Amino acid sequence: MAAPMAGIGEESLRGKTLESRRSLAFVSPGDSARSSFWQPTNPNIRQEVYNTRVMKEMERHREKRPMHGVFDESPIPREETQSRALKRSVNVQRTLGLLNQATAGNATSGSSLLRTSKTPVRQLRHSTYTPKSVAPSSQFDVSATIGMTPSNRSLLRTPGSATANLSVTMTGLDQTGFMSFKGSTPHKSFFGLIPDTPGKEIDDNTLTSSLLMEDDPGTAATTCLFHEFLDSFRGHPSANEVFDLVSDYEKICADQIVLLEKLIRKSTPGQNKFSRTQEVQNMLTQERNTWRLLGGLYQDRLQTDDDMDDDTLITDDLSKRLSEKQIMDSLFTKDSYTRQNQVVIDWLERNASDQLQDYYDNVEFYSQTVSWENTLHSLQQQQRGIPGIPDRAIVSSMDPDAPIRQKKPLADLDKEDEIRLLRYMFAYIRAGQLDEAQRLCRKCGQAWRAATLEGWKMYHDPNIEEVAASGELKPIEGNPHRDIWKAVCWRMSQEDEFHSYEKAIYAVLSGNLKELLPVCSTWDDVLWAYYKVMVDMRVEQEIRLYFNNKSMESLPSSYWVKNLTPETVFQELQAYPNEVIQGQSKLPYHVIQKYIILNDLDGLIEEMNDWLHNPTLRSSTHLIRFMAHIVLFFRAVGLQTKEELCTAILEAYVRDLIEDKNTLLVATYTSTLPPPMQVTCYAHFLEGIHEKEERQQCLVLAEEAGLDIPTITKTVVENIRTRDAGDITMETDSTSANEAAISEEDKQKIAAIDWLVFDPSQRAEALKQSNAVMRTFLATRKYKACREVFNKIPSDSIDVITKNWQSQAGSAPQLPEDDNAIREYICVKAYLDAHDAFNDWFEHYHNAAPSKPTIAPSATFQERVKHEHEVKQYEQEVDRWQYSLILQSKTVVECIYNVLLFPDGGWMVDQREEEDDMGDSGRTHQMMLLRQLCIPSMCSLLHSVLHNTKQYTRCIQLADVIASEEHQLYKVFRKEELQRLLQMMRESSLQLLDDNKDPLGY
Repeated sequence: MAAPMAGIGEESLRGKTLESRRSLAFVSPGDSARSSFWQPTNPNIRQEVYNTRVMKEMERHREKRPMHGVFDESPIPREETQSRALKRSVNVQRTLGLLNQATAGNATSGSSLLRTSKTPVRQLRHSTYTPKSVAPSSQFDVSATIGMTPSNRSLLRTPGSATANLSVTMTGLDQTGFMSFKGSTPHKSFFGLIPDTPGKEIDDNTLTSSLLMEDDPGTAATTCLFHEFLDSFRGHPSANEVFDLVSDYEKICADQIVLLEKLIRKSTPGQNKFSRTQEVQNMLTQERNTWRLLGGLYQDRLQTDDDMDDDTLITDDLSKRLSEKQIMDSLFTKDSYTRQNQVVIDWLERNASDQLQDYYDNVEFYSQTVSWENTLHSLQQQQRGIPGIPDRAIVSSMDPDAPIRQKKPLADLDKEDEIRLLRYMFAYIRAGQLDEAQRLCRKCGQAWRAATLEGWKMYHDPNIEEVAASGELKPIEGNPHRDIWKAVCWRMSQEDEFHSYEKAIYAVLSGNLKELLPVCSTWDDVLWAYYKVMVDMRVEQEIRLYFNNKSMESLPSSYWVKNLTPETVFQELQAYPNEVIQGQSKLPYHVIQKYIILNDLDGLIEEMNDWLHNPTLRSSTHLIRFMAHIVLFFRAVGLQTKEELCTAILEAYVRDLIEDKNTLLVATYTSTLPPPMQVTCYAHFLEGIHEKEERQQCLVLAEEAGLDIPTITKTVVENIRTRDAGDITMETDSTSANEAAISEEDKQKIAAIDWLVFDPSQRAEALKQSNAVMRTFLATRKYKACREVFNKIPSDSIDVITKNWQSQAGSAPQLPEDDNAIREYICVKAYLDAHDAFNDWFEHYHNAAPSKPTIAPSATFQERVKHEHEVKQYEQEVDRWQYSLILQSKTVVECIYNVLLFPDGGWMVDQREEEDDMGDSGRTHQMMLLRQLCIPSMCSLLHSVLHNTKQYTRCIQLADVIASEEHQLYKVFRKEELQRLLQMMRESSLQLLDDNKDPLGY
């Protein structure tokens, strides 16, 4: 009602004991208290008169159609009320079960859901984060709240720009005090199945049916999350877009939750694989909620003006005449601490709003307009003398206070409905939807109860400041007797006769934490209760401090006894007597939410880093993904924290992507690591890529991400070629099978060279790494593998290297390491050519020689003639074979001498000394070992060719070459090798003696 009942003045209300729900409705202004069918509370009024009024009202509304969601009209009572009242017991148990399940909360999931919220203290609102649906181009706008205008809005400082504009615009508080942050961006669809073209719809049945066939539908359905987060991350590279990015993350999670809900609804009950789907859905729900919290709080924190003094509150200017609403508005404008606490409340209520939408849409109450219809029916039956009176006495009046005053119950079904109504009302209030709770009360015929919820509004008379020129007065807002109303709420919340949910409803409105906590069944509920009371106390304190010269209704001392702060709230949550809530407070997402609310970034990063060492938590790829993107968010907004621990979290996510073979994602997230770690991680990733097209794609992605491709590809080749490789060993024994054998590890080393030949600018590095691989193969006498590596290098590589250098340094001398690499490459080529030439000669000498024809002693004349022709043909073939042998012998000898007499210092000897010897000591040692291994082998092969082709004199001359001081080949021979070579020369010398020559061939 707009004014107290006639005969009851304000002073009498202050002195009168406030003990009824009816009196609470009288001190609550608003049209909701005006009901043409309000029940009389005076027990002396005849029951017939009251019943007549009720029936007239029912007839007057009978022809109207109910409008769900319209608050200004009570829905129409049902036709044939009495008969339906008798029938409804059939379905009451089922509906009660649904409601109990809906309002009991979900202790296991710990999830809280959100939608645009409306709370009893909506004028206390500063902001919420993202609305249910927003235009993609919109920005977050809260300037009016902190006193910013288009003309004086200052640029906020963000990392990377001294005066970077966050592109945030602000909107003012509406008449309810509700704020909304606006902003969203498009995002990718599930698996690419949702078309981007407007008007086209996805075939949900096709999508969900295909997912239901998977062994783990939840995991299969959420695979696209990683790619969608990447698209959003890359789509908002600027610090100005960071909150659009957070909004995008939230929407991605929300869309994925919808898909999982469809899977769960279509799944077969009892299947174990869908328990994992439920877990993933709960996890994503918590992640979505956390993104909302992160965006809402840091939106406000980053927009707080550095020059604004939060301690300068409205009480500093007592000369102004302000209303309660103006005091509250000024408090939330200047006190960021209180404003951010309200943001937490908004967040919790929006989370609960989604839960309400999910679980309460199908719950409906039997009562329509007429309150307690079963009790009314029984009283009417009793008045008319009709049999069927209840076994036990019930109330004899229908006024709201009758059950308490008469200490008699309602009819059983009405009592059940009353409890269900109270639970549903509390669920609405928990979700910040007080208007819906009032609508429900009016719908159920309890307009008086809706009026009791109206008195929280702050009083404000806009006519005090100015009056329109026409003299027309503006309507007054709020409740001028709010202090009395709040005191009544407090007393009602302590009434033992009331149900716990009714007590909790008025405890919310009056800030009575003790009576509110018993109905809170989850971590989110308890946190909401603490924060509601904490903000309520702060606002009440500010108003009463301002009106210190005005007599206000005193609140109980227990209202002020608890000094709540965010720190103490979470301490009490952690030590809460309920074990379920204690357990929920330790869940990872709730821990993250706690640190975000407390603004303890160091503690958050340390906690998340500890989870990396927990096998259970480490196995959750979604949690690691979430942690990594939180770290990236803090970086984007310029909040400094422990960099080493942040790097460890990002590295863990990159390693997960590598393990799951998410090729398209690895490069971008690797670029967030420090440069040395970028090289290590991406090189490790590339080691597992074998297809040529995929390798090229990975290099393109790395280039787009800004990675150091030359260093990475070099590292890849080095990692592969040094895998399980020790120092070069001297392989003195060799077989043709060993020389031709290529193991799987050898194939990987050969294929690794491809990483360096894609880019011509890396040709010098390709040459160096190829040389290193070929040195290993030469040492193990794997000549075929060595030849394959050699063939990997394009034939124009030396020219390319020279041109690359000239384009960079002009006519300056080439780097020593490049010159040495080219020389080594030529050395290897000379050795492979010599070895191939010897193999060709060996094959021709031993396997291509013609066989002399034979004839039996008893051959006939014809056979003898035939034999003579075969002998002539044989002699011709021998001549051809010997001619080819001579040519091949010359080629072999020439190729081997190219190795033995390699110019400018010898084979495998660097011509230029490198300025920086770091990392080259191993190479120098390997080249020395190769000289000791290969040169004696080449000498033996050369002697074998000369001796078998009867060039004995040249066999003896080989000794002069080895003993020459110019080439000093003798230094690479070991003692036993020299003895073996001298023994071979002795045989050649004996052949010379047999040919009537001296031992030296003269």
